[in-house]
Amino acid sequence: MVPRFTSVQQVRDGLRGVNYLADDGIAGVAFLADRLAKPILVEGPAGTGKTQLAKSIADMTGARLIRLQCYEGLDESKALYEWNYKKQLLRIQADKKSDGWSEIHDDIFSREFLLTRPLLEAISAPDPVVLLIDEVDRVEVETEALLLEILSEYQISIPELGTVTATQIPMVLLTSNNTRELSEALKRRCLYLHVDYPSMEREKEIVLTKVEGITENLADQVARIVRSIRQLDLKKAPSVSETLDWARTIMLLNIETIDAQVAKDSLHVLLKYQTDIAKAAKELSVDLV
Repeated sequence: MVPRFTSVQQVRDGLRGVNYLADDGIAGVAFLADRLAKPILVEGPAGTGKTQLAKSIADMTGARLIRLQCYEGLDESKALYEWNYKKQLLRIQADKKSDGWSEIHDDIFSREFLLTRPLLEAISAPDPVVLLIDEVDRVEVETEALLLEILSEYQISIPELGTVTATQIPMVLLTSNNTRELSEALKRRCLYLHVDYPSMEREKEIVLTKVEGITENLADQVARIVRSIRQLDLKKAPSVSETLDWARTIMLLNIETIDAQVAKDSLHVLLKYQTDIAKAAKELSVDLV
């Protein structure tokens, strides 16, 4: 298989080209995952760009993004595959006069009657694929077992049909918000990447890149205020996406300088709990006076 990336720097430059500002840690793990043909387990707080990383890798490589959104109760019929029972029943009814059950059995359990779900779709696709298994920590430990074969062998065993092996090795990213501890078996199969909140300078750069028309001075104010708010004891710290929403709000209000009143009046865009808003408002009254 031809490597997707030639160097760590090429990964950084490629991601920057699709407006994802990666550091050497992120770019390095993506490069190694491609060369070692291993999945990446991306952990960190919600809203730090974990899902966007998969989307951006797909954009920069021109690959198709296939996404499996995890949730409690996810089973193989939604993640791997299921049989088209209605179509199978019609086939059986059409062959009522047939004497050979084995012939009908072999027919109805063929690819024609198979409904592919994200995991099977990703390994059976002939074109390049980035597979995103999003919020894997939301599924039960037992459900993780469904992922192990595809994460290690890039194949899926279907009892009635046999083993389906990947026609191309997809780039696989699993994201986790650390709501529960993942199994050792799953972790062992992946390269590990922790994506935390960006530094103040990097967040300023993200704001400048993502918010059209914002000045460097205003982006600096946004990054500094968000940085100070994240240092408070909050129920939910503002994510990068919420920083961008706040910066766009400031722009829509035609504000050039953020004072304490402006910040307090727009905190509902940045924070999602009233206790957090009250705590941040009190802090801003001191810092921005």
